[in-house]
Amino acid sequence: MNSFKQVFEKYSWERIKERMDEITLSDVHRSLNKKNRTIEDFLHLISPVASQELELMAAMAQTITQKRFGKIIQLYAPLYLSNECQNICTYCGFSLDNKLKRKTLSDSELMLEAMALKAMGVDHLLLVSGEANKTVGISYFLNAVKLLKSHFANISIEVQPLSGEEYSLLHQEGVHSVLVYQETYHEEVYKQYHPKGKKSNFHFRLETPDRIGAAGIHKIGLGVLLGLEDWRVDSFFNALHINYLQKEYWRSRFSVSFPRLRPAEGIIEPNFVMEDKDLLQLICAYRIWNEDIEISISTRENELFRNHIISLGATTMSAGSKTNPGGYTVDRESLEQFETSDERSMEEIKEVIKAAGYDPVMKDWDKVYNSVSL
Repeated sequence: MNSFKQVFEKYSWERIKERMDEITLSDVHRSLNKKNRTIEDFLHLISPVASQELELMAAMAQTITQKRFGKIIQLYAPLYLSNECQNICTYCGFSLDNKLKRKTLSDSELMLEAMALKAMGVDHLLLVSGEANKTVGISYFLNAVKLLKSHFANISIEVQPLSGEEYSLLHQEGVHSVLVYQETYHEEVYKQYHPKGKKSNFHFRLETPDRIGAAGIHKIGLGVLLGLEDWRVDSFFNALHINYLQKEYWRSRFSVSFPRLRPAEGIIEPNFVMEDKDLLQLICAYRIWNEDIEISISTRENELFRNHIISLGATTMSAGSKTNPGGYTVDRESLEQFETSDERSMEEIKEVIKAAGYDPVMKDWDKVYNSVSL
């Protein structure tokens, strides 16, 4: 099987960082004026000098998004299955060395949580868990999907990296999307952030989207944890990864998320601070570079930022999120993965979207179309 690792090893973190500082405003203008843009153009658009054209980039991102996706925002909510984890990650509330209350949902608790979300109007569900293979492994995930799939139009998962065979089983069971974040593409310091557990294997995680794509999953979501390392360099490698995947697994769709480091139990302070204007530049750069990619904004971001990003490139948003297992109904005190910043309800977010002149969409696809023969 082909692997992104072969592409990744052709690039140097330090050289990309140097290139960023060599980019001129003329390079940025040339990239903005092109019809078909390359990964080199993306590098230009996330460079420090490109921030001088942020207003123009925002206007372009708005136009491109409306042309490709219309004036809609798809809404979803996460359902946390478990906060048990066998990894030590220095930035995560679920880290093994945080000696706090752990919980994995039983079947009955899972359904209580799911029905609470259903009552909120949620039809796109994201299943999330810590990385504890013996407790929440493939058997647990398959069972959860079987229990939930008749109640929701769309089920996505964000769990530990799995084998290709396991992704195939999830695909057969009806999983629509799989999200997996490399966290940082800085291989040398990756081990410092992940000193223990299966997650410490940088290359196994790096090749996970290849296994997802080979399994035929409909949509693959990528991202980096913004705050661990230089956001510009990390984001270049994330875009490089997406660029490779779109060519290799062209039947799949792709999304990108922008998790910024948020407060959580026992975590480190951000190594690199990313301001709101930086995140806006990054989102606009992705949209201008790649018209087809879906852009997802979570409740990690504050209300003001989320209000304004509705019209500037976003296509998907979470709302009413709880980041602990049982957080909607059965165990509101269990350990959170991170604190949310936007705590407004699903209904409040829908009204904000409508006020911006956009349509909040709870369901944009029906499973019946997956089996239609043309």
